[in-house]
Amino acid sequence: MSGSEELLALARRVAEQARPGEQVEAFVSRDRDTSVRVYEGEIEQLTSAQSEGIGVRVIRDGRIGFAYAGVLDDAVVAEVLAEARDNAGFGSSDPWAGLAEPDGVAVPALELWSDDLAAFAADDKVRLALDLERRTLGLDRRIRVEEASYSDVLAEAAVATSTGIAVHGRESGCYVVVSTLADDGDETHTGFGFSVGRSPADLDPDKAAREGAERATRLIGSTKPASGRVTVVLDPYVTAQFLSIIASTLNGESVLKGRSLFANRLGEQVAPSFVTLVDDPTNPLAYTASEVDGEGLASRRNLLIDGGVLRQFVHNSYSARRAGVHSTGSAVRGGFKSTPGVGCRAIQLAPGTRSQADLVRDVGDGVLVQQVLGLHSGVNPVSGDFSSGAAGLRITGGELGAPIREFTIASTLQRMLLDIREVGGDLDWLPMSAVGMSLVIEGISLSGS
Repeated sequence: MSGSEELLALARRVAEQARPGEQVEAFVSRDRDTSVRVYEGEIEQLTSAQSEGIGVRVIRDGRIGFAYAGVLDDAVVAEVLAEARDNAGFGSSDPWAGLAEPDGVAVPALELWSDDLAAFAADDKVRLALDLERRTLGLDRRIRVEEASYSDVLAEAAVATSTGIAVHGRESGCYVVVSTLADDGDETHTGFGFSVGRSPADLDPDKAAREGAERATRLIGSTKPASGRVTVVLDPYVTAQFLSIIASTLNGESVLKGRSLFANRLGEQVAPSFVTLVDDPTNPLAYTASEVDGEGLASRRNLLIDGGVLRQFVHNSYSARRAGVHSTGSAVRGGFKSTPGVGCRAIQLAPGTRSQADLVRDVGDGVLVQQVLGLHSGVNPVSGDFSSGAAGLRITGGELGAPIREFTIASTLQRMLLDIREVGGDLDWLPMSAVGMSLVIEGISLSGS
């Protein structure tokens, strides 16, 4: 019996103890993660931790009780169930409260676990981080490495409910990242580079080093630009951040609470006809891919914007019940210590076919936005107002030109979606729930000097 199968057996034993008129859910998980950070050829930090635990939800008469423990001892598990039952007595009755139920969607078979990563020695992880630092420093004498790091996680989990759900699975992932600095008189410019994968063999330290060096050094000599209205090309990492904000507005819970600019807009044209936006945790290339969601329902590909038309929001079982629709398998939870929320899990624009260089050439004159600052604080998810500090490069005559900094880009999320000119084909898989690619947007207000 595998580790995740053992966790499922435990979750089932708890769920089977449901009393008449009561629903019981048990979420059991076991994680092992390692983080290595190096600086100037020396280990600055090495941490390795393992955690396991169980979270139990009990629902009775619309009242929800929850309790958890970081121990899987039988006596402790019994106490957790008893505490969850007790806590349910203090909750307010909610007519939509209830656990997820099997919906007939088959759980996809995804290859998300790497035995090679599970067996990867700590010394090799350190060597990988040190090698990344050396590669980065060797690319340009103007570069300083603030830190180079390696991180991984190996996770196993199981969910069982008295409503008939019983699933288990395991996932692994790792990534390297380098943070860079380039001095320019009194100014210091920052950069970074990533590479992600399921196993160490998937990692590309050359890519991470090259991107880290380029992002910092190409801002040397940057000046503050004149204000105006421009076409921008978003760097893949900036696009991923932008998509994360769009994802938050397509959250069914936010829509129900009136905290989304897209409330009551299903069926409307919200982007050009060539724009398709999906949330697809069944894509194994996505770092956040998973076979099931936080409630144990099968992961599935959700088409959110199709041909520019808003088609659906993402829901867990609770928000779906309130909205009168079905769950989209979009329950998210932070582990055994929390109850499920709702959110996009692996959001991505359908990619185009052309490189960033091709996009820049066709833009003619505009701005490549390489960095954004204070992005989330500058966005209102209800009104859609968007404003963020930025840095990047001028695009002049279809080529990357002078570096620019200390300017603000502004528009609204509604306008930015409608003003998308082209989606790049340069997908960049990042250690986050959104996929990056270059993105061309017209009509952005640039505020500089």
